[in-house]
Amino acid sequence: MTALTSLSIKEASEGLKKKQFSAKELVNASLTAVENAKHLNAFIVTTPEIALKQAAEADARIAKGEARLLDGIPIGVKDLFCTKGVLSSSCSKILKDFKPQYESTVTTNLFNTGGIMIGKTNMDEFAMGSANITSSYGNVINPWKSKNSTKDLVPGGSSGGSSAAVAARLVQAALGSDTGGSIRQPAAFTGTTGIKPSYGRCSRYGMIAFASSLDQAGPLARTVEDCALVLEAIAGFDAKDSTSLNAPVPQWAKNINPNLKGKKIGIPKEYMPDGLSAELKALWDKGTEWLKAAGAEIVPVSLPHTKYALATYYIVAPAEASSNLARFDGMRYGLRVTDGVKSLDDMYAKTRAEGFGAEVKRRILMGTYVLSAGYYDAYYKKAQRVRALISRDFEQAFEKVDALLTPTAPTPAFAIGEKMEDPLTMYLNDVFTVPASLAGVPAMAVPAGLSSDGLPLGLQIIGKLYDEQTVFDVSRAIELAANFTAKP
Repeated sequence: MTALTSLSIKEASEGLKKKQFSAKELVNASLTAVENAKHLNAFIVTTPEIALKQAAEADARIAKGEARLLDGIPIGVKDLFCTKGVLSSSCSKILKDFKPQYESTVTTNLFNTGGIMIGKTNMDEFAMGSANITSSYGNVINPWKSKNSTKDLVPGGSSGGSSAAVAARLVQAALGSDTGGSIRQPAAFTGTTGIKPSYGRCSRYGMIAFASSLDQAGPLARTVEDCALVLEAIAGFDAKDSTSLNAPVPQWAKNINPNLKGKKIGIPKEYMPDGLSAELKALWDKGTEWLKAAGAEIVPVSLPHTKYALATYYIVAPAEASSNLARFDGMRYGLRVTDGVKSLDDMYAKTRAEGFGAEVKRRILMGTYVLSAGYYDAYYKKAQRVRALISRDFEQAFEKVDALLTPTAPTPAFAIGEKMEDPLTMYLNDVFTVPASLAGVPAMAVPAGLSSDGLPLGLQIIGKLYDEQTVFDVSRAIELAANFTAKP
């Protein structure tokens, strides 16, 4: 039975159509795998009743020859997507026991194409973190182990539960969200693939917001083609989201072409900071050779404002978070602290003090500070100007090249507790992923090799706005050349 969970989406779909197994069997295999891997803490809740009902519907459609894009495929759903009648807490104590009465557009699209929800995956609280250590449900554990240590490793964040679930073969794919690298960095840490699509490609309706101008839903899966299939399923215009792209969803999976003849791939010099590990540099060079062999021309490019990206992100994102999280006050839903409360203001203060974790409080305070009178112009306004310059850097680079190749994360996965005391070191995990988020362009992480400790290392492919197809093409070329078959 467990072998079923090791199938890719494409393989599972073919097996279902050939009646080699049923959607119900696939779902039961997945539920068993999740149960047997509880020590990873990848799921905060499983939804067997919903999954088996969806499986029965999928089996009926497949029997009639009316299979949909993802019919019968078990998928994990990150806990910041609102799912009707199912716990949706963004892994925060302040949304303890919150079960929304509506469905997010992304999960609605997933279910309409036959995808099956196995449960809600663990994540950093309100998607704030790079290691999945800020969740109110406890740390997620990376299924990979270093050759030289028995220590538990972080799975990356904030979509760490989703990345661990895919890497451990608990589900065929999982939904994540990416604000500054929260799909790509966990993918790199767990040897999985993940794409942050262009901003606006997926609706944000029903996603519990962190930073509205940056948040974007996307998939984590085991292959480039699987990511393309899930993105096709969840993307699309939504009138309920004013930032949603009003354009048809391309058939990315069917059109993936790893032959890069005539394509130009840029290598940005700014992604080579002092202290980049020799292993990562060697892997990046190898990736460049692979793309040359696939027919691409390699072009050095410059993104001069990259050095300001991290500082810009950590002004813009907390500013938007402080505004978005103001709604969690104990009045309408979630946690309400009433013990020893003397006034309404006191209730607000005590609820928020008890409900939010340390990292969320830190970012709310940073955001409130940069938006306050006297500092707005000095910080927030300046950060928005720099963000425009970062976007312009990408536009100018894409006049010369079709895509960019960079590392995904500066290091392989590290041990739980290793960097927790220093927020700044944690923030540096996003150094390669943040610029694409600020510019809103699509970017994908693909596993490309192992470190000397036997841990996954990923490469990142960044594309032009709304050109996910080229990102998938280049990623597939890397995937074929790397032939990454290692498992945790």
